[in-house]
Amino acid sequence: MYFLGIDLGSSSVKLSIFDADSQQSIAAVGEPKSEMAMEALQPGWAEQDPNQWWENVKIALQRLQSEYQIDLTQIKAIGIAYQMHGLVLTDSHLNPVRPSIIWCDSRAAAIGDKAFEEIGEEQCHDMILGSPGNFTASKLKWVKENEPEIYKKAAYMMLPGDYIAARFSEKPQISKGGLSEGMLWHFKENRLAKEILEYYGISEELIPEVVSNFGDQALVSSKVAKELGLSEDVKITYRAGDQPNNAMSLNVLSPGEIATTAGTSAVIYSVSENHAFDKDNRINTFLHVNNQENENRNGVMVCINGSGILYQWLRNILSSGRDHIVDYEYLNEVAAQSKPGSEGLLFHPFGNGVERIFQNKEVLSGISNLNFNIHKTSHLVRAACEGIVFAMNYGFEIMQEVGASGKTVRAGKDNLFLSPVFQEIFVNTTNTTLQLYKTNGADGAARGAAYGYGHYKTLKEAFDSLECLQTITPQPALVEAYKTIYNNWKKAIKF
Repeated sequence: MYFLGIDLGSSSVKLSIFDADSQQSIAAVGEPKSEMAMEALQPGWAEQDPNQWWENVKIALQRLQSEYQIDLTQIKAIGIAYQMHGLVLTDSHLNPVRPSIIWCDSRAAAIGDKAFEEIGEEQCHDMILGSPGNFTASKLKWVKENEPEIYKKAAYMMLPGDYIAARFSEKPQISKGGLSEGMLWHFKENRLAKEILEYYGISEELIPEVVSNFGDQALVSSKVAKELGLSEDVKITYRAGDQPNNAMSLNVLSPGEIATTAGTSAVIYSVSENHAFDKDNRINTFLHVNNQENENRNGVMVCINGSGILYQWLRNILSSGRDHIVDYEYLNEVAAQSKPGSEGLLFHPFGNGVERIFQNKEVLSGISNLNFNIHKTSHLVRAACEGIVFAMNYGFEIMQEVGASGKTVRAGKDNLFLSPVFQEIFVNTTNTTLQLYKTNGADGAARGAAYGYGHYKTLKEAFDSLECLQTITPQPALVEAYKTIYNNWKKAIKF
């Protein structure tokens, strides 16, 4: 019995097959092999074509079959994780009426700020635990204001994962968790935040059927099943944003447990039983995957936009003039050639749209203290790693102010957490123990599908076979050293 996990990122679509009998992932592919393009028609904009996501899902499915000899008819259920906060608008036939405005697009920030002021700070915090900000609801308002003819064509608004689910099932839906990610969930009253829609003048008819994160959400349509080589009884049983899903993939389900990731963006995510919020809206709270009406489970999250995308930029710069593109392993090796502090070089990783930790201000990236006679490639790469972690810690301190607790952080051994240098910087800057696991978003989505299908009685049971690969603890001398470097980095921030 197989379960399929799909992780729709902004760089690629990853698929994983979880074998319920062996309780292991037995196949994984990513598509495309190069990174998906983001279209930026204006500074601060970021769009992708939803049709391209779906094409990559189909190609990846066929690769599972051809490269791993997976019998696709043995897949019983599908789980979908996806890049959060994006807006997909479709017509009544589920055809996109425009490209998706994705998570790092900044165009709606001013709209959200105005809404926060006019609706009222207290009411917004009471309802949605924050500001409408630059999230999905505000992006939809932007389309209504700036592209009225396109807006009129829209029959449904969805998040990216909902669109992929709809392509499988031919049925438009959105999850409760997704509504919370879009600033459209009333936490205290456990319902759609109609007040936000009313303020924006958006019809509730655009909201499709609302489903829970787990359960029999929809059947894959017979037409699509035949096209893809799936059985006709395959169900969609799980969907969640990438960060709640990443936390679940690491078995982070209870208050006080913390997950982190450093992919295209960098995130620290803590589970809370409280309706926690930051009065300055520098961090955000969303429904966690296991939230229930009688048991609050919320995810308190800090996000730094410039993480893996900064590492990608460095890789491209350092590849210039070579006959090949340097790989990330090379960057990790180069970073290790420099000592903590990078000989005074400071890197601020803010160059990918507005940053929530600075209240949605556009803070550009910057390098400070550059000395042409001292600093080499190794200093630049290490300073970039330090800057990413320092930005994460800046947000982590805010999370702790609103009650996030815990001294152990879990991460998948993937992306930047493959780097021993990055691991060292993270552990000693945050002064936490880091546990690295053999998992990823697609694997977590597949296990989520198995639980949603009913294969497991409890969600924790779905992660009994999760393997911890490495535990790294802080070193007092390095904690003190990084405290000084971090404080210097904070003093150098200019915006």
